[in-house]
Amino acid sequence: MTRAITIDLLDEIQDGFNTHDVAAILSHFAEDCEWLMARGPAAPEGRRCVGKAEIGQVLSERYAQIPDMRWEEMRHWIVDDTKALSEWVVCGTPAGGAAFAYLGCDLWEFRDGLVTKKDTYWKFIG
Repeated sequence: MTRAITIDLLDEIQDGFNTHDVAAILSHFAEDCEWLMARGPAAPEGRRCVGKAEIGQVLSERYAQIPDMRWEEMRHWIVDDTKALSEWVVCGTPAGGAAFAYLGCDLWEFRDGLVTKKDTYWKFIG
């Protein structure tokens, strides 16, 4: 059964990010998903992670490095039955680093109610 893309679904995914529940996050992703991260070595897309295993590893590493990472001021828009947009402020303090707060957004793509692509952007101040 295909799950509709709704604000409640996007909030549920975001709750997983804010509680650092990698399994809950990945339960919303298709096996062949991809995540284009805001930063990374490859132009023009940054870092591209493919598949639930790689995305899970990246998230686990990130939460270990930034144990208080959270997304605040969340707003979502549903584009159609396969696309959505989320805007937020991501905050945290990396181990041994300075606190940050960046305005950003995710462009979401779905198939059969599961995330197939998460394309992340944020303003990097500096």
